[in-house]
Amino acid sequence: MSEIIHSKATGSKLLQNAIKNVGISDIKLFAKEVNTILLSEKIKFPVLEHCGVELYNTLNPKDHIAFANFLTEPKEMGSWVVVGKLLQCRLKEHFDGSLNKAVEYILAGNEWYVCDIVGERVMGHGLLTYPDKTIPKLKQFTLHNDKWIVRSVGVAAHYATKKGLQMPHIESVFKLLLSQANTTDFHTKKGIGWGAKTIAKKHPELIKKYQSQIFDNPEVKQWFKTKINIGLNWITYKEKKVQEAENVH
Repeated sequence: MSEIIHSKATGSKLLQNAIKNVGISDIKLFAKEVNTILLSEKIKFPVLEHCGVELYNTLNPKDHIAFANFLTEPKEMGSWVVVGKLLQCRLKEHFDGSLNKAVEYILAGNEWYVCDIVGERVMGHGLLTYPDKTIPKLKQFTLHNDKWIVRSVGVAAHYATKKGLQMPHIESVFKLLLSQANTTDFHTKKGIGWGAKTIAKKHPELIKKYQSQIFDNPEVKQWFKTKINIGLNWITYKEKKVQEAENVH
C-alpha cells in the first residue's frame, strides 16, 4: 500500500516528472500523464491544491480550460481538487467563465463530493473574495433545476462564512439559504443546511434578527430549523456527541 503524500514538495516533484516525461505542448497527453503520475497516488487535498496553483502558473492561460477538461474526463476525485483550484486562480481575470465552468464540472461529476470540492474552491472563494459579483450568481443558482447547483450555494456559504465573510454579505447569503428552507431534496438539504448551520454558529445575532421568519414560518421545514439550532448550540451539541461516543465504549 502506497503512503499518503502530505508534502507539497513531493507533489511538485511528481508534477515536474510529468512535464519532463511528455512536456506541455500536447495538452491532452500532458493531462493524461498528470492523471497517471499524480492522481494515481494517495495525496492530501492541500498538496493537490498546491499542484493546481503550479499548473495555473506553468500552463499557457489559453490551455487552462482544455487541460481541465481532459484532466477531469476519468473523474478521479483528486482531479476535481486540482481543477477547482485552477478555476479559483482564474476568478480574478475570468470571473464569469470560471463560475460557468464550475457549474459545468459539478453537473458532469454528478456526485455530492464533486459539488462540495468544486463549490468550496470556486463558488465559495468567489463569495469570499468578490462578494458583490458572486451573490447575484448564487441567487441565480438557487433557481437552477439541478440539485447540485442549488446545493453549491450552501457549500459556498459555509466556506465563505468559515473564512471570514463579513456583514452585510453574510445576511444576503443567509436570505438565499432561507429561500431554500422548504426544499425536500436530500442533497440540497445537506448543502443548504451546512451553510445555515455555519452562519448560525458564527453569527447568532443574525439568526436572532430572523428568528420569527425561521421558527414561526410554516414554510420553513424542520430540517432547516434543526440545522439552525445545531449552529446556535454548537458547543453543547459537540459535548453531547462526545458523551454519546464515550457511552458506546
